[in-house]
Amino acid sequence: MIKLIIFDLDGTLLNTLDDLADCTNYVLQQNRYPTHKIDAYKYFVGNGVEMLLRRALPKDITETAFAEILQQFMNYYEIHKADKTAPYEGIIETLEKLQQKEILLAVATNKPHELLPELMQYYFPTIKWAAVFGNRKDVPIKPHPQIVYDILNACKDCFVSFVPSLCPLWLKKLLRHPHTNQILYVGDTAVDMETAQNAGIKKVGALWGFRTKEELLQANADYIMERPQELIELC
Repeated sequence: MIKLIIFDLDGTLLNTLDDLADCTNYVLQQNRYPTHKIDAYKYFVGNGVEMLLRRALPKDITETAFAEILQQFMNYYEIHKADKTAPYEGIIETLEKLQQKEILLAVATNKPHELLPELMQYYFPTIKWAAVFGNRKDVPIKPHPQIVYDILNACKDCFVSFVPSLCPLWLKKLLRHPHTNQILYVGDTAVDMETAQNAGIKKVGALWGFRTKEELLQANADYIMERPQELIELC
């Protein structure tokens, strides 16, 4: 039985591509740099806002100019982050059914952490999240597994039944324990599959997101799903 499902956010729960692209193109245009088509942003996203901008900007930009544009983006995105963004079809219903089964739900994203409370409340008012973590200062971003460890730490009470003791080594014990099969990580990119792999938990590739089936298979996804509702069947 699955006890915990960890979701990526952009491209997995929310289709944020249009707003990310529009906001990036806005700051590019404001600074007289070339803009990009929407489809290009499917491959710019996945490693956080900073990497999104580095991929969208010319390679020879100075660090001073980059820092200014990053701040411009954050200011503009804060205002326009929900203009076109919406949950994928079937996501809300799937989350509600999983919640009814008493499965813990969590989010691990490279989106800035400070943007998350408002987004999660706005788009998922009926969902009680066990943990939601984003990109935080001095914490490595995905595919580093720290964000998964933080979620497991936040949810540790649900693992008491099979962790011998919650001593400082409890997390290492958990990740070596066969009950880690009771945890799923759902994402749409190779970065997500690598994050789950690095944390030692099962990987679910979401085909409704930004990337291709080939990418997810090459990243060793344990399961590939075409629709969110398939998660209910798996659980």
